[in-house]
Amino acid sequence: MDFEQRYYDYKARVDGYLVDAVQQTHPRSLYKPLTYVLAGGGKRIRPILVLLACEAVGGKAEKAIHAGAGIEILHNFTLVHDDIMDNAPSRRGRPTVHTRWDEHTAILVGDELLALAYRILLRTESPRIRDIAAVFTEGVVEVCEGQAYDKEFEKRASVSVDDYLLMIRKKTGMMVSAATEIGAMIGGGTEAAVQALKTFGELVGRAFQIQDDLLDVVGDEKKFGKSIGSDLREGKKTFLLLEAIRTARGKDRQTLRKIMANGRATKAMVRECRRIFQTTGAIDAAGQRIQADIAEAKRHVKRLKPSEAREMLLWFTDMLLNRQY
Repeated sequence: MDFEQRYYDYKARVDGYLVDAVQQTHPRSLYKPLTYVLAGGGKRIRPILVLLACEAVGGKAEKAIHAGAGIEILHNFTLVHDDIMDNAPSRRGRPTVHTRWDEHTAILVGDELLALAYRILLRTESPRIRDIAAVFTEGVVEVCEGQAYDKEFEKRASVSVDDYLLMIRKKTGMMVSAATEIGAMIGGGTEAAVQALKTFGELVGRAFQIQDDLLDVVGDEKKFGKSIGSDLREGKKTFLLLEAIRTARGKDRQTLRKIMANGRATKAMVRECRRIFQTTGAIDAAGQRIQADIAEAKRHVKRLKPSEAREMLLWFTDMLLNRQY
């Protein structure tokens, strides 16, 4: 089986669902920017993980499509509001909602996306719909907590790597683990299988976020869809920054401390930080952490019965590990 082609088939299915998900057109001030968000593309990682997790425990992907779309809409809700808080000018190579329209519109669009995510999730036919909705709701709670930590860390002078890992477990890992856990529940998986896929999602989510931090420094700006060094300009305490500051000395340490305290890194400072990250081994440490998490995630997947869906999950983790944007 050509897993890449199957991935694109699933992605097209999700994209098509999202296009059809919103039939309303009025008020235009709400639904025009909302459909703009849902048409923004992306890798559709979370909904595809819902479908694959469902299949990996013996279920049918079509039974999980509502939940997959709901997870993706929920993810887009978080992005719209995050972009406001981060004052981000672009997302996936397009102007953000608050940039193209205004902040009031973006807030309302985010609120509507959250409601729409629940509406669509609750179309799922499953005897475990109450449990599914509980996992989904806990995902919303934890994402908000993670975002709060992220913004709080921008103002804190001292943040540890462990603090950072807690933040990304909530902000990024929780929604990925919710996707795999919900998919497994819809597919009728045993408690052991559901737990294995939940843990798999947590690890993949953490690896994905650390790789996002890495690509913010070394990625291709055109492919990445946002400005390189944006985390440094926003004063975000990323894995790379926190790891580098543990071992940096002298002028290099002063440079990192200045950025930690103030953010607002210039292009020259971003280049200087990239050099420091390289010489302190922070870039290598990030790569090692990503590979370790992916390896551990695979071990959990291999606890499932052999199947084509299980093999595609393993392929999918490699695809994420090797992404360049």
